[in-house]
Amino acid sequence: MDSLDFKSSVKVVGSNGQISLGKEFAGRQVLVEERAPGVWLIRTAKVIPETELWLHEPAAKYDLNLALKKARSTTPRESNLEAIFGKSRRKSKPKTKTRQARSK
Repeated sequence: MDSLDFKSSVKVVGSNGQISLGKEFAGRQVLVEERAPGVWLIRTAKVIPETELWLHEPAAKYDLNLALKKARSTTPRESNLEAIFGKSRRKSKPKTKTRQARSK
């Protein structure tokens, strides 16, 4: 049977209620569970925002994998944007003279 090695250390809770876990955890997300009054379990975690949760549902995951597979196997080519969107409604700006041309 494998033995688990536990490390423990003493930390001081600052006046603002924070503790430092060390630089190796800087910027990482953690779950803090209060198991009993004064007893906390802190675990590193990867959290999925609610707005991105749908991407992990089986149907969306399947569709995304299919699209990625298609993208990898298709040679990129230039698109004809006018054929896709029609003639541009945006008028091009008149070209202004460069600073060098204006100073002459």
